[in-house]
Amino acid sequence: MRGPLLLLALTLALSPARAADTATAPSADPTQVRPGTYRLDPDHAKITWSLSHLGFSTYYGQITDVTGDATLDPKDATKIRLKVTIGTDSITGVNPKLDAHLKTPDFFDTAKFPSATFAATAVEATSPTTARVTGDLTLRGVTKPVAFDATFNRAGIHPVDKAYTVGFDGRAVLKRSDFGIDAYLPMLGDEVVLRLEGEFKAVN
Repeated sequence: MRGPLLLLALTLALSPARAADTATAPSADPTQVRPGTYRLDPDHAKITWSLSHLGFSTYYGQITDVTGDATLDPKDATKIRLKVTIGTDSITGVNPKLDAHLKTPDFFDTAKFPSATFAATAVEATSPTTARVTGDLTLRGVTKPVAFDATFNRAGIHPVDKAYTVGFDGRAVLKRSDFGIDAYLPMLGDEVVLRLEGEFKAVN
C-alpha cells in the first residue's frame, strides 16, 4: 500500500511544477512574450562584422563587449525601447596585428572613443516574427540614423540559468565612411554588414 501512496504523493507534488514549466516553456510566438524590462546577457551578445577585402574575399570579425537594456511589449510596438552600448576595444579581426590596427585612429580610435551607442527610435513589424528597428548610432563621435532587421527566435525559461529569456537575431548594413572610418577606401569595402545576436533576461 505504501508504494501506490508514495507514487500518488510524488505525482501531486510534481504536478504544479510541471504546469509551471509548461506555462513558461520556450515559445516561438512573439505574442506570448512577457511585457517588461530586460537586460542583454553580455555572455550571449555579439556583433559579427564583414566587409569586402580588396574585392578578393569577404573578411569577418567580431565585437564581443555588448551591453544593453530593453523594454518589451508585444501588444504595443510604440512602447518598445532599446539602448545598447558597444565596447569598441573588444573588436577583433581574428589576427593580432589586425586587432591592434583596428583600435588605432585609422579605424575605431578606441583610446579616444572607447564605446559606441545605439538607441532605438522606432520599431515597425514586418512580419509576425520580424521587425525593422530604427535608431541613432553614435560611433567615433558621429551620430547617424541606422536601421536593422530583427528576427524573434523564442522566449521562455532558459534551461541553464532558469531566467525568463527572449532571443533575437538581427542584420544591418551601414557605410563606415559615414562615421569617419575611411581608411583604405575604396580598396577595403565601405559597406559593412553587421550580424547581431542577443539574449535578453527579464529583470522584472
